[in-house]
Amino acid sequence: MADDKSKRDFRDRDRVSADEDYEVEYFAQKVWLTPQQVRELIKQHGNDRQTLEREAKSLGRGDKNASLPG
Repeated sequence: MADDKSKRDFRDRDRVSADEDYEVEYFAQKVWLTPQQVRELIKQHGNDRQTLEREAKSLGRGDKNASLPG
C-alpha cells in the first residue's frame, strides 16, 4: 500500500539526515558547502538543522548573500 500523502509528519524537518543524499545535497546548496563538508559537520555536531546552519555560518559559508558585492 502506498504512503498516504495527506498525512504528513513534520518531526524531521529540524534534522538533516546524512543517510539521505537529497537532504545533504539540498542543505549543501543552501549553505554553499559541498555534500562532503555537510557530512563532516553532521559527524562533528549532530544533525540538528539550526546547529548545522550556525556552524556553516561560522565557516563563513553559511550565508550566500555575504559573498555578494553590495
